[in-house]
Amino acid sequence: MRMQDKQWNVGNSKDVFGVDLHHFMNLDGHANYMEIAEEFGISIGEVKMLKKKLNRS
Repeated sequence: MRMQDKQWNVGNSKDVFGVDLHHFMNLDGHANYMEIAEEFGISIGEVKMLKKKLNRS
């Protein structure tokens, strides 16, 4: 069975949730949770988890 492209990219990339963290940081300053979730194709809960992880490091 073949994986979908997004699943394959997530498995092969080292980014969290398959999100480019540099692009995430750029959007974080001026976009709300919904806009970020739509941009990356992830849920709002995952956006919140990414923000928490970035604040911890």
